[in-house]
Amino acid sequence: MHQAPATGSAGKPIRKVVIAGGGTAGWMTAALLKKVLADSVEIELVESEEIGIVGVGEATIPPIQIFNQYLGLDEKAFLRDTHATMKLAIKFENWRKPGESYYHTFGAPGASLGFCNFQHYWLRAREAGLPQSLWDYDLNYLCCEAGKFNIIKTPNPVYEMPYAYHFDSALYGQFLRKMAEAAGVKRTEGMIEAVQQHGISGDIEALQLKDGRKIHGDLFVDCTGLRGLLIRQTLGVQYESWAKYLPANSALAVPSERFEKTLPYTRSIAHKAGWQWRIPLTHRNGNGIVYSSAYLSDDEAYSTLMGNLDSKALAEPRKISFETGRTSSQWAKNVVAIGLSSGFLEPLESTSIHLIQSGIVRLLKVFPNQGISDAVVDYYNADSKQEFETIRDFIILHYHANERDDSEFWRDMRNMAVPARLQEKMALFRESAQVFNDHNDIFRDASWIQVMLGQGIMPRDYHPAAKVPTSSELLATLGKVQEAKHQPLAQMLSHDEFLARYSGV
Repeated sequence: MHQAPATGSAGKPIRKVVIAGGGTAGWMTAALLKKVLADSVEIELVESEEIGIVGVGEATIPPIQIFNQYLGLDEKAFLRDTHATMKLAIKFENWRKPGESYYHTFGAPGASLGFCNFQHYWLRAREAGLPQSLWDYDLNYLCCEAGKFNIIKTPNPVYEMPYAYHFDSALYGQFLRKMAEAAGVKRTEGMIEAVQQHGISGDIEALQLKDGRKIHGDLFVDCTGLRGLLIRQTLGVQYESWAKYLPANSALAVPSERFEKTLPYTRSIAHKAGWQWRIPLTHRNGNGIVYSSAYLSDDEAYSTLMGNLDSKALAEPRKISFETGRTSSQWAKNVVAIGLSSGFLEPLESTSIHLIQSGIVRLLKVFPNQGISDAVVDYYNADSKQEFETIRDFIILHYHANERDDSEFWRDMRNMAVPARLQEKMALFRESAQVFNDHNDIFRDASWIQVMLGQGIMPRDYHPAAKVPTSSELLATLGKVQEAKHQPLAQMLSHDEFLARYSGV
């Protein structure tokens, strides 16, 4: 439990927030804090242009739209300034076994047909000879396969097509910086040389810069990335490693020339001891390989990555070392860790930027007025822990439920013990086709269903409500659903044509 200090932040009103570090995490934090708190709290961000940005989070999930809309970002300007493209899904290639692929889309396959969910009716229909996959009833999937996109504005859930973005995260940070500074956020350029703490409570009182300046504050937000300068190096909060579940600890990232045809989805391609990402932007492509050094050398990873680019490399690969896990208390004393300082989950499901967003929103929901309390800190930490763990389990699912037998890495991932929650979720789906959303799980039921089916977990049974219609009635109904899902395709543009018309890129 968090213990309030005898003196320091307890009972002390928060009049100034100091954000240590810029980049995507820092400027997302600054922009949203300023938007919500306006002039009631002073906000100062300290960053140094000497420190590089990791910048692995170039793909996002749909809640980023809510963040942008709340800030009042113009979507067209955002797309232009960040060289963004639209994202409807992630295509997983070679994950179940070499040569096979499936999509995890942002959509929900099918439609509401009765008491139980669509997958139950689809499973019953398969017994009656239905040849279509579950994805054939998913508009996001159909658009991915056709390379099409358009924004659909309709209250009809059949035509719901959730989307996110691929964008240059460094440019996104710059885009938000302009907005935040215009709104009154103070930016201070400087390298943090030391951190000044209260002699009794241990709370952070000020950041001392190399030139001698001291930046005082009441609440500090640690956006210093993987080093965790405030939360871990200064306060000594321990890091909880998840390497036993997710052993990948290295990544190589390299930009390459843009494709002539821009895909509306991310590609995730499994290799011998890890996986490769391909992210399409309007000015280049983002590429990288995530791997475990225990199973693959840096040279092997380099050869795999550079030998599997679809376009000419624009630089030499940059290595990123990490340990999957989370900072055990993401709020300690008067410091809140946001971004990579709060933990690292490999970018398999594009959750890095979302975790920044949810961390800021969580902070704002319980933002102290008359001082930091145990109850607020304990709630924040418990809520954040649960969110991180649900994402962790979803990522483990991709690795664990595999049928590959071509390397020690994949065999070890298949045979490892997994967290109890994930084991229970897989067992329930395998036996009954049921999936129930957990509290703080950012992935909907449809996401779990797609990945479990894609990884080869096929349910042995379905809900008896799916037996109510006759086989002919059920097949006719699913035929109408499929026809409805195909209907919007004729009016859609190619992804590149949409981008050109909508945002002029």
